[in-house]
Amino acid sequence: MKRKSILFSLLFVSIASIAFSQYPVSTIPANLLQDADMVIRQSNLDVLIKSKGNAIVRKHFVYTILNSSADDYANCVAHYDKLSKVSNIEGNLYDASGIKIRSIKKSEIKDYSNTSESNLADADRVKFHSFSHKAYPYTVEYTYEIDYDGIFHLPSWIPVINEKVSVQASNLKIAAPADYILRFKSFNYTGEPQITEVKKNKEYSWILTNYPALKEEVYAPSWHEITPAVLLAPSNFEMQKYSGSMNNWQEFGNFMYQLNAGRDELTASVKEKVQSLTKNLSTTTEKVNILYNFLQKNTRYISIQLGIGGWQTLDANFVATNGYGDCKALTNYMFALLKEAGIKSHVALVKAGRNEDEIIKDFTSNQFNHVILCVPNNKDSIWLECTNQNVLPGYMGSFTGNRNALLITENGGVLVNTPAYKPKDNLQVRSIIANVDEQGNLQANISTKYNGLQQDRLDGYLTQMSKEDLKSYMANKFELSSYEVENYSHTKTSIGSLPSISEEVKLKVANYASVTGKRLFINPNILSASSFKIKDASSRKFGFHFNMGFTDYDTVQINIPLGYKAESLPGNTEINMGFAKFASSVKIEGSKIIYTRYFYQEAVKVPADKTKELAAFFDKIYKADHARIVFVKEEG
Repeated sequence: MKRKSILFSLLFVSIASIAFSQYPVSTIPANLLQDADMVIRQSNLDVLIKSKGNAIVRKHFVYTILNSSADDYANCVAHYDKLSKVSNIEGNLYDASGIKIRSIKKSEIKDYSNTSESNLADADRVKFHSFSHKAYPYTVEYTYEIDYDGIFHLPSWIPVINEKVSVQASNLKIAAPADYILRFKSFNYTGEPQITEVKKNKEYSWILTNYPALKEEVYAPSWHEITPAVLLAPSNFEMQKYSGSMNNWQEFGNFMYQLNAGRDELTASVKEKVQSLTKNLSTTTEKVNILYNFLQKNTRYISIQLGIGGWQTLDANFVATNGYGDCKALTNYMFALLKEAGIKSHVALVKAGRNEDEIIKDFTSNQFNHVILCVPNNKDSIWLECTNQNVLPGYMGSFTGNRNALLITENGGVLVNTPAYKPKDNLQVRSIIANVDEQGNLQANISTKYNGLQQDRLDGYLTQMSKEDLKSYMANKFELSSYEVENYSHTKTSIGSLPSISEEVKLKVANYASVTGKRLFINPNILSASSFKIKDASSRKFGFHFNMGFTDYDTVQINIPLGYKAESLPGNTEINMGFAKFASSVKIEGSKIIYTRYFYQEAVKVPADKTKELAAFFDKIYKADHARIVFVKEEG
């Protein structure tokens, strides 16, 4: 009897466990586990547009974390500010069998300021929770709502959130008044959304199921170009009693113009300073340069994300009085200075960042994160980055160059291109004179000139690093083992608006050349040997996006010990793919090696069907860059 009771109890527990098991890992299809760190079991994004000034977004997601690489996805991170409110946060933690371990308590939800150290004022905050669980695999479930006061932007549906993340089920549902014009743009989604009418609303829904994880592919195109996504944007909207529309870029720009109108007034003393600085100058360029220099010397950048969702600028006198401002405020101040000098300019919105995706030109929406200034100047506009105290006037660099920007004019918004930097602009010219001794040790004097985008990173280090940090950077700059930087120097110059840095380095490398018996093995390409190969050519799914064009020239002279003659010499190499060209040559003049290398590449998108050809191209470069000369010591 006792035994039957125990068996019954065990059976009851087993049945109960099955009944309460919601997300067992065993039910995940095998194809979704392959190459995945995480599986999105369920993700629901529901957007209720109540009016042109109010929307409620409800998020519900269930993630199964397969290993430690995906732990960051297991957190609940809900952003909010003065125009939004987060509520109804709920969460559960499940084990591998899908049995609930525990739920979150309200006291466990943290509320933090999302303001960085560089921000003086920022209304951005975040509600955060983490189960901090480490027994893999495990599953987290979270639900929360965000109430938006103003719908200047709407959330995007990006169901595949990253590489190595598969999707079991994800959906997007939008409900809006029947007469509301919902604007959306789909990418890589088969078919149209399902549209139904429910009472006085229209409901739109998109669904994605059983989407396997993608492997990371180097130089892959933008994420929305290769995975399903739906972007949303309002048509007419309100934000803190300001009304606008964004059916096209002109309307979007008109809203921004009205939002910031009348904030460019200067005090009498600042106006007098402008007149004093420019009174003896005759050209627009001269006046722009001297006023830009005045801005750089008398202001500094501090992020201030306040005022109508962070888009309304502080007025010009605030910057003049306090000597600081964010990108909006500093740009507006420069606009005011130029206006006083009789020079017309336009504030411009841009999506800034070294590797940021291009904006989607045919879908008007808030895709911007930065503000710069454009000064029309006949056929050659002058662009100004007003947050940088060191950059040359006219230079946009990798942060804002070669992309679209939206000019904010009195007639609305106009999409234009910022300056593009071509391979001839992004030049690296390197000259090396080196000596190799009998033991294979190398000493080299290296002169390098970096132009355009090729100097951006180094310029940032020189500008922002302490002397000690710069010394550490230089000590580890070159990818050579057993080397030592003895000394170095940098000189900044310019070619028009194009910045340039000249670098002088004295370098020692122990055992650079291999000495085996009578033979000396040496690679004449001391610093520019490629390490890049396309290793997934046979399985590559997507094309390539090379976002920077450049030109590299190397000239190397290596003096070797007397008494050696060349036994084996690499042949000259010349390869041409049209958008990319490579050439190298080597010759021996007595005890001198003379080596030259040329590599030219354009900013270009290469389709996936060119992968094998491209892989062969880079393989040839790799082989040429690593080819060694073999010398043998002559008898006597």
